[in-house]
Amino acid sequence: MAEDLDQLLDEVEDRFCRLSKRDCPDGFRTQGEKNNNPSEAPETAKAASSVKRAWISKNSTKHDNEEEDLDEIINDIISENNFAKNHVKCISKSSSLTAETNVTSSHAHDKRCCPVYLGGSTAPCGIGTNISQKTCDRLRCTACDFRVLHHDDYQWDTSCDYLFFRNNMPEFSKLRTKMVKKKGTRAYACQCSWRSIDELTDLSTDRQLRWVCSKHAE
Repeated sequence: MAEDLDQLLDEVEDRFCRLSKRDCPDGFRTQGEKNNNPSEAPETAKAASSVKRAWISKNSTKHDNEEEDLDEIINDIISENNFAKNHVKCISKSSSLTAETNVTSSHAHDKRCCPVYLGGSTAPCGIGTNISQKTCDRLRCTACDFRVLHHDDYQWDTSCDYLFFRNNMPEFSKLRTKMVKKKGTRAYACQCSWRSIDELTDLSTDRQLRWVCSKHAE
């Protein structure tokens, strides 16, 4: 920066010296005469000072503008990063709230029978409670992990055995060969257990059965 300023001042001085020589009557002045001319020194110094101030002002303004531009760029980057982080947080929070709401809603609509009832073909099916004694139609066996099927107005033949249900569940056409028509009775069966029920019965009274309610969707 100092070298540039010195070079600029030298150019200004040379220019004013050349202009002074042109104004001279004989067209020639010696170096001593140039230095002793009282009118040229102030003009040269004044011009050099003006150029110096203009140069400093220009470079100072340029430097300030660069700093301002740099500050603006930094602020824009910070603002964009903050916006992106907040946007991601909002999306993440919204997704979490939606998932929690769906799970809560799902659990709110799923209910189990308590107690679990079995019954004949005339007993209504639904969610069984002490007040609403309905038979469960969502039974599942915890031993064979099969859904418990039921058939109204049928009972199982006395010749049924474990292998029969093991080999034929859950196809009704094959099970039908061991079913007997009986009005008001309901035939229950999984792959390992079977019952013929004709009246409302609490499942907990039959300790051999491993059937549970697998929840009802309201």
